[in-house]
Amino acid sequence: MLEIRKVEGKKHVNQFVKLPWKIYKGDPNWVPPLISDVKKLLDRNHHPFHKHAEVEYFLAYRGKEVVGRIAALVNFRHNEYWNEKTGFFGFFESVNDREVSRALFEKAEEYLRDKGMDRMRGPMNFSTNETCGLLIKGFDSPPVVEYTYNPKYYIDLFEDYGLKLVRTLYAYRLTKEQPIPEKLKRVAEARLKKIKVRKARMKDFREEINRFKLIYNEAWGKNWGFVPLTDEEIEFIAKELKPILDPDIVFFAEINGEPAGASLSLPDFNQILKYANGRLFPLGLIKLLIHKKEIYRLRTYAMGVREKFRLRGIEALLIYKTIEEGIKKGYREADMGWILDNNYQMNKILIDMGSERYKEFGIYDKEF
Repeated sequence: MLEIRKVEGKKHVNQFVKLPWKIYKGDPNWVPPLISDVKKLLDRNHHPFHKHAEVEYFLAYRGKEVVGRIAALVNFRHNEYWNEKTGFFGFFESVNDREVSRALFEKAEEYLRDKGMDRMRGPMNFSTNETCGLLIKGFDSPPVVEYTYNPKYYIDLFEDYGLKLVRTLYAYRLTKEQPIPEKLKRVAEARLKKIKVRKARMKDFREEINRFKLIYNEAWGKNWGFVPLTDEEIEFIAKELKPILDPDIVFFAEINGEPAGASLSLPDFNQILKYANGRLFPLGLIKLLIHKKEIYRLRTYAMGVREKFRLRGIEALLIYKTIEEGIKKGYREADMGWILDNNYQMNKILIDMGSERYKEFGIYDKEF
């Protein structure tokens, strides 16, 4: 008999967090997340997202066996920003069984209907400011840092419930062997005469966070699904990312001393996270330090240009500097993503560079 239960108490939280180890057993491309990080994200008293949202977690049981999970959430800042009544779901995992997935989606929909929402969108863990999207193309390689991953059969489970694809997020791959196009070099070199591009100053980390927040919230402000970060959220993200930052691949573009754009790239720690198998202690941290030299890929996690500084080639300049410095640092591959399917300018820049669109992630809707 199938039963959907609300997550209550430590035992349920542990079952919710550890279910992926069952779903992905034997999958060579799955990268186990750090259990402590997932728990911090889900904790209503810890992650600042919960201060402007209501979230409920559910588990699917068949007898005593956990066979699925889902989160249903109302993001009040999103609905205020976009004047919508959109509810969200995230953290979806399920065995390959439509009875299970339907029951999970039904429970999430019931919760969101009761909250006055008129549609359900996802997957969002919790928003576009965290991980989001269902992997729909690119199952032949592991996810890079801060990407989602899922079995291919999830596409069928989503469609079976009537969820419709509304947006696609693209990820592009560049390798060291691909020459930087001459046009990009010329544009970058010409722009460098008027635009200052510098690396992040870790000694000035507090002010760098404020500069990045200004650029990020303004640059992404009109992007589909975007919700501006609060001060607490950006502080949380900065604290989480600081230990893995490589300041040599984080850039700020300035015009007359004013922040104009920024690019934040991260070493792809997913390449070695598998060695920890979800735990830093007692041996996981040692394993990560031992294998750190195996990281050869970077991911451009966020890039943006403030509206009044656009159409000056700053995006191309930031990409150029990331590639140039990344190669110097020994990175052999770069992931540029994700990019919204309707961000035609950025998609064109990356295609013109000869990069490969190697992964796609879907955002799905179901109207009530």
